[in-house]
Amino acid sequence: MADGAAFYFDLASPHAYLLAERVLPAMPVATEWIPVLARDLPGAESYEAFRCEHERDIVLGDLRAAAARRGLQPLRWPDPFPFDSTFAMHAATYAKQIGRTVPFALAAFRQAFAGGRALDRDTVLIAAAACEMHPAAVLKAVELRSVREELARRTAQAIELGVRDVPAIRVGDRVFHGDAALPSAARAAAA
Repeated sequence: MADGAAFYFDLASPHAYLLAERVLPAMPVATEWIPVLARDLPGAESYEAFRCEHERDIVLGDLRAAAARRGLQPLRWPDPFPFDSTFAMHAATYAKQIGRTVPFALAAFRQAFAGGRALDRDTVLIAAAACEMHPAAVLKAVELRSVREELARRTAQAIELGVRDVPAIRVGDRVFHGDAALPSAARAAAA
């Protein structure tokens, strides 16, 4: 069995949300959750890059169907979607520093994609409060240079390790991209 694994996510990614809801029970080893800025990854999907409204409807419909197959709450799209996740990802980085990555990320993902709320300041604070992170501490932390630098460092490190987009799971030196790759990542971790 592998020593461990890492799950790379950005809170603005509905694909990362779908994987986040499954990664803990599916992975046979401890899996570290690592916040990264997807927009800085070399192969990041842009939800603004659709050729037409029909193409956008197809992709979002496929995501809704995937959520339904997994028994998740119906997806509700934040307004606006896509949204800028910078503030939320600084909060996720702070959550990682204090050992609250998983509960914060799940709360924020659910606010965004089950609740249909863009992760603005107030929504991030609601997610933080749900996992006992004090709003004043979060507001102070997201402004710290050390938090911004840590997020940039983690993103750069992810790129060096082969992460092209989110969601991604790294097991050893192998990187598995996308929600559909979870079974392969789990098998690699169990080997």
